[in-house]
Amino acid sequence: MNITRTYHSYIISLTLAFSVCFSCTSNKKEIKEERSPNIIFILSDDLSWGDLGCYGQEKIKTPNIDRIAYEGIKFTNAYAGSSVCAPSRSSLMQGLHQGHARVRGNSYQSYRESLQEGDYTVAMLLKEAGYKTGLFGKWGLALNNQPGIPNKMGFDEFYGYLNQRQAHTYYPEFLYHNEEKVFFSGNQNHFEYENYSKASAYDEEGKVIPNGIEDPSAAVYSFDIINEKALDFVKQNKDQPFFLYLANTVPHGPLIVPELGQYKDKEWPIQHKEWAAMVSRMDGEVGKLMALLKDLNLDENTIIFFASDNGNSSQGYEKRYLDVQEGPTLSAFFKHRSPTRGQKGNEYNGGFHIPAIARWPAHIAAGTESDHIWAFWDFLPTAADLAGVSPPSGLDGISILPTLTGKGVQKQHEYLYWEHNQNQAIRWGDYFGHKASGADLELYNLKTDPQQQNDISDDNTEMVEKINNMMADSHRSSDVWPSPGESKEAFQKRMEEQNIPKKPNNIGHF
Repeated sequence: MNITRTYHSYIISLTLAFSVCFSCTSNKKEIKEERSPNIIFILSDDLSWGDLGCYGQEKIKTPNIDRIAYEGIKFTNAYAGSSVCAPSRSSLMQGLHQGHARVRGNSYQSYRESLQEGDYTVAMLLKEAGYKTGLFGKWGLALNNQPGIPNKMGFDEFYGYLNQRQAHTYYPEFLYHNEEKVFFSGNQNHFEYENYSKASAYDEEGKVIPNGIEDPSAAVYSFDIINEKALDFVKQNKDQPFFLYLANTVPHGPLIVPELGQYKDKEWPIQHKEWAAMVSRMDGEVGKLMALLKDLNLDENTIIFFASDNGNSSQGYEKRYLDVQEGPTLSAFFKHRSPTRGQKGNEYNGGFHIPAIARWPAHIAAGTESDHIWAFWDFLPTAADLAGVSPPSGLDGISILPTLTGKGVQKQHEYLYWEHNQNQAIRWGDYFGHKASGADLELYNLKTDPQQQNDISDDNTEMVEKINNMMADSHRSSDVWPSPGESKEAFQKRMEEQNIPKKPNNIGHF
């Protein structure tokens, strides 16, 4: 019903001045109601499938993150962009799967690739739609002398890490605020590898004594200040639509946390206490963010996504990052692995299979569970739908807004595609195809064989042929990473023929 029209129909005798005043009030109300929703994407680094209470975790307490699921939607078939950090984030930002995305690995031969001028990100789209955009945490898609730094990729504000290797220390020498370095003198020498790569001690109160730091009270734990700055961003931009990308670094190793908290007196190995305390510390910050949204009257007009950046990830942390190893592995102790085979760094289903939840009061029905199959490259078109704008052409993603709201018809992917380390994978309905570089395709039925132990390719030759064609169609060659099945020598020859210079060794450049 048009309010102004109704007004003139029934109360013609009122003065023109009152009519104008009423019209102004109505317009203001309409503008307020039509404001696009704020969009928050919280990304955890290396969180495993079952680390959250809403996914069955019993030892680690995550009441605030669980609330997102219980008051919103929980996905059982959500997938990361890749099975390692940087490429997963490239797919999330670009709306492209790993056959097309710019960044397809953490590095190749000691070279870290960057997003390039001309690449388009979800932050660019939302900024063009009138959003304020902020990234707080780990970027991983450019170094400071490369074109893909956040402020050139659509973010109005950035606070955090550029190089993900630097993000391996929680007491860094510095973080970036936009393009400037912010130094932390109290962190002293902890950021040196021989200090941050080894286990730190904890005192009787469960507070950490970081290696290389004389006065722990003067030290800055990067996770804490990153989340503090994220809250400031929300406060500063409360009067207009905003996009907050909160790319947390926990619980990625090395395991260390300012205090063990509720796990201090548990009869657990120290690394198990640290893992749990890191996850619960993140949960506490999520609680602060949700409380702030409520205080600012933004809660009902804000959609929150929460996910992990890759699948099963804790295996090997005890040996890789710690100089102690007691008791069962983290995976065995917390029982947090995906119900399917695969882990971080490989290309079986569990390496991509992630926990993912979303909450948007009055739009997403509370307590919803969905088996809709989607992946990180669906976020950009979903954000476009939320902002009421059209996404660019050529994306691999499909908006999942109909699944979120229960309104409209949800389009389905024919299949999902990944490649990593020249290996390829496809999820096609209940089937999963895995192909090591230059090898024959393996085929599994995820429904009957979630551990992908029984290769049925020999009995399904037509399906194998279709999946091989899908893989071929999905791959576009890169000038940074060799193609599946391409030898190192052939790749080098291709680079020479295309006059592409050798990439620099920049893996440790912060």
